[in-house]
Amino acid sequence: MKFALHFGNNTFPDGAGAARLARLAEAAGFDSVFAVDHVALPERYESTYPYAPGGRLPGTQFTAMPDPLIWMAFAAAATTRLHLMTGVIILPLRNPLVLAKQVATLDHMSGGRIELGIGVGWLREEFEALGVPFAERGRRADEYVGAMRALWREDGASFAGRFVSFEGVTCDPKPLARAVPIIVGGHSEAAARRAGRLGDGFFPSIGAQVDTMPLFDVVRRSAEAAGRDPGAIEILAGCPGALPGSGQDPLEAVAERQRQGVDRIVLPLGAFLPDLEDSLPRFGERVIGAFAE
Repeated sequence: MKFALHFGNNTFPDGAGAARLARLAEAAGFDSVFAVDHVALPERYESTYPYAPGGRLPGTQFTAMPDPLIWMAFAAAATTRLHLMTGVIILPLRNPLVLAKQVATLDHMSGGRIELGIGVGWLREEFEALGVPFAERGRRADEYVGAMRALWREDGASFAGRFVSFEGVTCDPKPLARAVPIIVGGHSEAAARRAGRLGDGFFPSIGAQVDTMPLFDVVRRSAEAAGRDPGAIEILAGCPGALPGSGQDPLEAVAERQRQGVDRIVLPLGAFLPDLEDSLPRFGERVIGAFAE
């Protein structure tokens, strides 16, 4: 079982805080830290935020949220083993060739410690501000995944799609393994099917207002239908019972997730505040150490 901390960049948006968090997480035995994403937040929006009971984003549009890739580069430079992941980047808002270059460079320079968590987005007004069509964003994301993987895999790459097309294009440096794990985020059946069809993992948000456990079976069925090995797709999930102060036995809570087929536990960073120097090592010793492979 692996363990991850969520909301790294908006909890510690400054350089000193990012380095402090990354080093403490690595020392405590966490596998990874996630960074969230929004390019531009409108003052007013009618879209419903699906990860909070009130349907509104926590905080305001003035809350600092550093670009996840730049924040991850800073955290990677402060560590040697910790993995960094976008949790999740809004893929349809990015040019896939530019993003492929950025992610490959970051993976190459960090020694292969980067994972790309992707989502299709929910905030229509953000898409409008960036001039990107909100409709068909799922199909656009599917194509972008294929295009990026082609660029990472080989020189002189070609890709022909409805939203992106190129021929004989080289994008170097390559990721260390000529691939970067793509973790599909989302709490819908469409996201689960996408994960099964083309993802390396599936991460339904830990704040989803629906029961996400049934989606794991959707992932597995979709993988089988696509001729893929369902067991090769990593399953990520939250675990409220493992959090400090939950009143539950964290070892039992994590063991239950393990029985459900979860491979990586994702925990909100806020549960470990304010004293990370105390809470992260204690969690690492008691919980992470108990499930170390």
